[in-house]
Amino acid sequence: MSSYRIPFNRPCLTGKELLYVAQSILNGHCAGDGPFTVRCSEILERELGVCRALLTTSGTHALEMCALLLDIQPGDEVIVPSFTFVSTANAFVLRGARPVFCDIRPDTLNLDERLLPSLLSPRTRAIVPVHYAGVACEMDQIMSIASRADVPVVEDNAHGLFARYRGRYLGTFGCLSALSFHETKNIICGEGGALLVNDPSLVERAEYLRQKGTNRQRFLQGQVDKYTWVDLGSSYVLSDILAAFLCAQLEQRDWIQTVRKRIWDAYYEGLHDWAKENGVRLPAVPADCEQSYHMFYLLLPTRAARDALIAHLKARGMLAVFHYVPLHLSEMGQRWGGRPGQCPVAEQVSERLLRLPFYNDLTPANQAEIIEAVCEFRC
Repeated sequence: MSSYRIPFNRPCLTGKELLYVAQSILNGHCAGDGPFTVRCSEILERELGVCRALLTTSGTHALEMCALLLDIQPGDEVIVPSFTFVSTANAFVLRGARPVFCDIRPDTLNLDERLLPSLLSPRTRAIVPVHYAGVACEMDQIMSIASRADVPVVEDNAHGLFARYRGRYLGTFGCLSALSFHETKNIICGEGGALLVNDPSLVERAEYLRQKGTNRQRFLQGQVDKYTWVDLGSSYVLSDILAAFLCAQLEQRDWIQTVRKRIWDAYYEGLHDWAKENGVRLPAVPADCEQSYHMFYLLLPTRAARDALIAHLKARGMLAVFHYVPLHLSEMGQRWGGRPGQCPVAEQVSERLLRLPFYNDLTPANQAEIIEAVCEFRC
């Protein structure tokens, strides 16, 4: 339980979560790939138009499966934005790859596609764009650059479920994509994720990897008379109890997105004039992007101003937080050649960015308090 009157995040129910969890236990199948897992996969596949949606225990594990499916080997290179969560890089580093850190755009804070040609090498085996805050990367350019270099694209779409780029859903551009249903995301089940497979040739092997390297799925479908160990793999299958919770959330996806849009719009409208007066930048959403309304952030003029605003809100019982430390500056990142000044935009953004409270049942009254408190602050 948060000690703050208004926390940064709070997991919220949409109505049927507890009912579905009870059903998953009572129907006698609460391990992986039960009825609710099937329903969730069907929703994702139908709505997004992907070949296969495989629920996983986390978005991190979905990314690890991507590394396995692409047969990442020691010495390979994978291009990732420096301003992202550690899982984006770690999933590939676990297979022995070297992360190549790319700086971000100053507008959307996404991987800067203009830098990709200079980062590609004969060892590049994947490009991993991250749709920060649920606003799309410039996927047309990224896919064009990747195609010319014959390098696969893996989308880290932890923030962007049901967001679009030029009318097309995020997570459907690369050959593979990872989703997250962590409790801080729009649609949640506590801990969980999904692997989206857009390349039909990868579907069968993805099922093997997810089922501990066995062909169990083919056995369940009656295609073989027994199942056995056929490939690498691990236990990436989500419990049907968590899938039951997730199913209730996915069924209410339109309501969730409508609520989050209202919250995002209220922040933007309520803080627009204050931001202009104080040299603060609000989120940038290009015209060809339909965002997921995952978060609302402020870019303060300095780190001192950012830290002071966090303290200002904390004194009023409101928790606002910063975000990523650039990967190239981390202890592990420096082992791979990361150094100060390598990704200057990411470094500046990391010191100045503040995220405001944002969750599905944030009331208009509480949000109005947050906006009022922010507007009291002067940089």
